[in-house]
Amino acid sequence: MAGMGDMPMRPARPGPPLQHRGPPPMARLRPEPIDREKTCPLLLRVFTRVAGHHQNEEFAVRGKEPKDEVQIYTWKDATLRELTDLVKEVALPARKRNARLSFAFVYPDKNGRFVVRQVGSTFAYGHGRGDDAKTLAELGFQIGDYLSVAIM
Repeated sequence: MAGMGDMPMRPARPGPPLQHRGPPPMARLRPEPIDREKTCPLLLRVFTRVAGHHQNEEFAVRGKEPKDEVQIYTWKDATLRELTDLVKEVALPARKRNARLSFAFVYPDKNGRFVVRQVGSTFAYGHGRGDDAKTLAELGFQIGDYLSVAIM
């Protein structure tokens, strides 16, 4: 029988290293619901765009973020369905019958460069499908992150 040293090595993963934030998704416990009557909401900066997410470089200079920004006061237990409904109030393309919304967190990596990481998607009128029930906290949101919403 061959020893462990005889096993071939896997080749290195191509491309940039993966961005890990917090424990793996399977290890996360569903957080307790927040008492929204007693807990102060956080300010979530949401950047919407039709046909795709904003590019990392568009967030490189503080104060010169994309112009299509909506500011939402919410809590970390907000679901992607709640956020979908709020985006539909301000973005006409998101109201289309067949619209799909893709959500991504935008945050600085360890070198200070912004990263756009997709975290889920919903359908404008598809309650119960996609990632509707996932919360910001479950997806690894940290206060200070931006939210990019691509409307397809």
